[in-house]
Amino acid sequence: MVRQGYLATLAVMGALLAGCSHPERANPQPISGTSGPVAPLAPASLIGSWTIVDVADPGAGTILRLADPDLDLIGSRCGTLGGSWRASNDGTFLADIYTATTTAVEGIPGCAKASQETPEWLRRVTAYQFDRAGLPVLLDARAQPVARLIPGATPTPEPDKADDLLEPPVITDEARRALTPAVALPAKLVPVDRHRLAGRWVPLTGHKAAYVTFTADGEWRGSDGCNDESGRWITAASGTLLTTTRGTTLVFCADSVSIGGWLETTRRAGFDGQTLVLLDAQGTETGRLSPAN
Repeated sequence: MVRQGYLATLAVMGALLAGCSHPERANPQPISGTSGPVAPLAPASLIGSWTIVDVADPGAGTILRLADPDLDLIGSRCGTLGGSWRASNDGTFLADIYTATTTAVEGIPGCAKASQETPEWLRRVTAYQFDRAGLPVLLDARAQPVARLIPGATPTPEPDKADDLLEPPVITDEARRALTPAVALPAKLVPVDRHRLAGRWVPLTGHKAAYVTFTADGEWRGSDGCNDESGRWITAASGTLLTTTRGTTLVFCADSVSIGGWLETTRRAGFDGQTLVLLDAQGTETGRLSPAN
């Protein structure tokens, strides 16, 4: 149930400022109606079915369902959209929508495109905070609110809606492990930053056709040598690197390099000279890449 103090905050809230898209979030600053940045945050607390409020685009959907690692945008003008999300205890947040569970509605401008891509408002989200009532606020790269989330959302049953979307997600032990805070980057590595990361990288060993390219708009594309892979990425302070990974084909080839697998488990990244080093939440090295010539 929404707390009375939060309702009062909503009643007096003005229009929210919109920031520009940026693959690296700003450090969160105190905002109206919030308690300011808290370290560490608890990304597992984002798991739930939330009613979206204060989003400028009314066609963006009404319910944001965050499970681990699945994300669903329910009530969109284009049907239920699906994808994945990542969050860290430093307040970084990344979302990626790449599937539609229903056919795009004919005659609605932009619907077909929205069914294949992350909605603009959700692409702007790079961070999260909790307000004074303990409710999530999604922020842009300028630490300005993009959307507020109210708990207890209940999707309407429909013939084409999966049953699991009707139930609120549960915070499991597996989810807690997946969202565990990453250990600090080894002192010998220089923390990754978006400017230096942008570009094409190739693994030090393995298939000669394997690569990954990080683009300035927060997208990545690559190949294990035989299968094309893609997703979104974001960096933050202290070497944080979060990525989403979309579906791919499963063509077998010798010496393939699991670029997507590396990125999916990456939580920190740094530079060892010119070499990009990827590490998981426990600090275990998962891959090394060098800049493409």
